[in-house]
Amino acid sequence: MLETGAIWGLTGTTVTSFMFFWAIYKQYVPNHLRAYVERYFHKMIGWISYYVHIKFTEYTDEGLKRSQAYDSIRNYLASKSTALAKRLKANETKNSKSLVFSMDDHEEIEDEFEGVKVKWYSNVKVIQPQSNYGRSSSEERRYFTLSFHRRHRGMIIETYLDHVMREGKAIGLKNRERKLYTNNSSQEWYPWRSGKWSNVPFHHPATFETLAMDPVKKEGIKKDLIKFSKGKDYYKKVGKPWKRGYLLFGPPGTGKSTMIAAIANFLDYDVYDLELTTVKDNSELKKLLLDTTSKSIIVIEDIDCSLDLTGQRKKKKEEDEEEDGEEKKEAEKKPKVDEKQSKVTLSGLLNSIDGLWSACSGEKIIVFTTNFVDKLDPALIRRGRMDNHIEMSYCKFEAFKVLAKNYLEIETHDLYGEIERKLEETDMSPADVAETLMPKSDEEDADICIKRLVKTLEDEKEKVRKLAEEEEKKKAEKEAKMKKKAEETEEKKNVEEEEKKKKAEEEENKDKVKGKEQNGDVSKQNGSK
Repeated sequence: MLETGAIWGLTGTTVTSFMFFWAIYKQYVPNHLRAYVERYFHKMIGWISYYVHIKFTEYTDEGLKRSQAYDSIRNYLASKSTALAKRLKANETKNSKSLVFSMDDHEEIEDEFEGVKVKWYSNVKVIQPQSNYGRSSSEERRYFTLSFHRRHRGMIIETYLDHVMREGKAIGLKNRERKLYTNNSSQEWYPWRSGKWSNVPFHHPATFETLAMDPVKKEGIKKDLIKFSKGKDYYKKVGKPWKRGYLLFGPPGTGKSTMIAAIANFLDYDVYDLELTTVKDNSELKKLLLDTTSKSIIVIEDIDCSLDLTGQRKKKKEEDEEEDGEEKKEAEKKPKVDEKQSKVTLSGLLNSIDGLWSACSGEKIIVFTTNFVDKLDPALIRRGRMDNHIEMSYCKFEAFKVLAKNYLEIETHDLYGEIERKLEETDMSPADVAETLMPKSDEEDADICIKRLVKTLEDEKEKVRKLAEEEEKKKAEKEAKMKKKAEETEEKKNVEEEEKKKKAEEEENKDKVKGKEQNGDVSKQNGSK
């Protein structure tokens, strides 16, 4: 038997010889001949090997477009790599909210699916293109290789790869950094500029736990959202696009925008804030919506103020009796100056959010917000377009308790009973309550903030009472003025009727006198004859 030293010497000599011949082969054998040799080498390996290899490259279309399959595989293997791979790469990617771990180059891991074991290899190939102007640069092309026994070919291709792509896509969506988008003017719709949408990272901290709303109502909204997010097969079965509309309505400061942020954080969706006034026409609106991604919320805030989208025929309102009718008519005759650039119509908006175009991309929530729901056309907010109508009301006691816990970290206080009573008597928005509860300095504690809220509610109640008295006074003055005007009108009418009657009597008397004179003249003429 050979001694250890001899074995190591033989091994070193063999490796050295192999490296020498490999260098000669790479340097002197022409590329076309090397390709020919390697092709038959792999063919010979295939004859004696029982394994199938599938290659997934990082880029497609001659390196111009990144492969979505490659990204999905990398996401899928990331969790397994952290537990199994000996060498890892940690990357801080632009669209990820945390570090992304993946297999290092030339590393391999084993995976098992339905009792079948497969192997994944991470490879990199360095390409040196032809030099230009005396300079040369090398490019790296990475790819994954999947190896498995050929008897499992059908299961791997038909089932396993679909599982990998689906899981990898889900992991990518979960780990991505969510965005808040706003639409650009069509003049910027070029690849080298901002495109159709500009975005910033979405880091709004609102959640359903911090949202000032009745707990029962919040729980119902959360259940509805969960049902929607898991309803892909259900929507397909009933023949509806996978989308859902939410109408948020209520006075200012009641938390409509906060509700949108809470929904986005709850479902892990992106948010597209659509500004209709910058959209040129219906065609541009369709293109914008087609450029949105799935798992997103499309928001149109204050839709009653964005454009004239009510679509309603204006109803004739009762005119105040004190207004001059002639001035009203003159005002109506004047042409309206409304030079809006946007030509988006109600019909165009309806077709975009609920027509054939709405089925072009799935899993979206469309949200309209408004302070005056009565101003909106019924066709815009009917069920099927705005499926869930959520009223964002003034702050009540249950919502107050959430705010007190958020801002003061307390769950009870001696003044809670008084606050509950005053909130029922006074309309105060959650935004105003939150501002009142927020400590204004380090010296202010929960007791001071609670007492300030009680005082504010009392002041608000007194303010409302005074406003009501002023309104009642104005109403009484208006009624008295209208009554006086009616009396003056009636008196004037009576005077006019009296004058008319007197004038008629005078005319009648004149006619009688004239008739007598004519009769006297006739008598004289007869007497003279």
